[in-house]
Amino acid sequence: MSNFECVICIVNHGFTDLVMTAAKKAGARGGTVLSARGTGNKEVEEFFGVTVTPEKDVVLILVPQDIRDNVLTLVNAEAGMSTKGMGIAFSVPVSDTVGIVGNEKENNAEEGK
Repeated sequence: MSNFECVICIVNHGFTDLVMTAAKKAGARGGTVLSARGTGNKEVEEFFGVTVTPEKDVVLILVPQDIRDNVLTLVNAEAGMSTKGMGIAFSVPVSDTVGIVGNEKENNAEEGK
C-alpha cells in the first residue's frame, strides 16, 4: 500500500504556474502538466455566469498523504474557481509507486537484493 495521493488540477490553459507555486508552498516537489480540451455545457455557463474555456491544462502532482489536504487548500486558493485559473482540484489514492526518492517500498526492495 502506498502512502501517496495524486492531486489532479484542471485549470485554464496557461495557469499551471499558479497551481505549482501553491502546491510547492504546501510541500509538493513538482508535477506533470498535460494539455487537454474541456467540453462546455451551456446550462452550466448560464447558471454560474462564467464562460467555459475549452483549452485546459491538467496538472498531476504526486504527494504524500499527510500534505494532500494542504496542497488542495492552497491550490484552490491560488488557482480555484474564483481566480483567473478557474481550476478544480481533487485527489485520488495511489495504490503503489516506484521511482520516487525516499520511497520506503522501493528502498526496502533494493536492500533485499
